[in-house]
Amino acid sequence: MASLSHWTYAMMSQENAFYIAMGKRIAQFRKAQNMTQTQLADALGIAQQTMAHYEGGKLRIPVALLSTLATLLAVSIEEVIGEPVKTAKGKRGPTPRLQRQVELISQLPRAKQKFVMEMLDAVIQQQAS
Repeated sequence: MASLSHWTYAMMSQENAFYIAMGKRIAQFRKAQNMTQTQLADALGIAQQTMAHYEGGKLRIPVALLSTLATLLAVSIEEVIGEPVKTAKGKRGPTPRLQRQVELISQLPRAKQKFVMEMLDAVIQQQAS
């Protein structure tokens, strides 16, 4: 039985280290987006204190939040959990800030989305002329 309790303790230590490291990455990504904990927490629909506990590794982030969290931070889920990211060579995509803005726009009411699209169309048309 001693070996089972030793194994359980070792697994718990690894798990704790994982969540602490993930919390540090989240804080780093959040700061890179010039977001406060409060802003990120509000966007996720959670309390700022909960966000602080996620970043400190004291609470485990629900899997259901990972996709939204990654989108808001303009990173992949793999980057959030600390897995190596495979990059496609030669492909260009939206910049992280633009990607985040598009996600936020998609959450606006339809009337405001239409207004933003009309403004973008006008700017793009003006640039093409």
